[in-house]
Amino acid sequence: MTRPVVGIIGNTDLLHGSYPAFTGGHMNAEAVSDVAGCMPLLIPPHPNFVSVEELMAACDGFVFTGGRPNVHPEEYGEEETAAHGCFDRCRDAVTLPLIRACVAAGQPIFGICRGFQEINVAMGGTLYPEIRDLPGRMNHRMPPEGTLEEKFALRHPVKLTKGGVFEALLGADEVMTNTLHGQGIKKPGARIVIDGYAPDGTPEAIYVKDAPGFSLAVQWHPEYRAGEDPVSRPLFEAFGKAVYAFAEARRERVSEEA
Repeated sequence: MTRPVVGIIGNTDLLHGSYPAFTGGHMNAEAVSDVAGCMPLLIPPHPNFVSVEELMAACDGFVFTGGRPNVHPEEYGEEETAAHGCFDRCRDAVTLPLIRACVAAGQPIFGICRGFQEINVAMGGTLYPEIRDLPGRMNHRMPPEGTLEEKFALRHPVKLTKGGVFEALLGADEVMTNTLHGQGIKKPGARIVIDGYAPDGTPEAIYVKDAPGFSLAVQWHPEYRAGEDPVSRPLFEAFGKAVYAFAEARRERVSEEA
């Protein structure tokens, strides 16, 4: 049986300082392939090369990955400041309308870090430019030094809503996660339900209320060692099941229309 296709939103980088490239992390592809059981397909985040309609036709679900550039504050009605960091307006132009279209169609989406923030902004929410500058907040950014294992190490608990979507999925009301982000949710978008918080009050787990399909997102990075981590594995397994169900339903519709 052909595996469903999961589009992994890529990032734009300069290789060797000058060669433009679209890139995607090996960990994201591994999690989609080995844990979700789907075929990963890297998506170039540029509206000159892809459209929402083409992407939704080619893929059965999407992972909105992390990335160094932030969502531009104009996308949520605020002025750009130095604290907002760098941006990728081309990725914004692809991901934000794609998220809204997928939510409406019930096409599965899973947001990670920047992808978590994109889902909030796509649904009308806003972001803080720098969490660590807020009173009482911890520094959620990736440690600047150390090995990959040290950078992705579990650093704080996330308290999940009792009886909520994430507690049911993970089988616990508190989990340990890594943390590698600078920005965070300021105001949740319409239909965005915050289902988990860090100890300092930073939102860490969300879903879209009444969405007809899988529409979950986390502020941490579950793709790291997804196959062996007790929190990451059920997230990608549940996403994979949703993608398989969507793909099967689409095949049945096509068969009926033929």
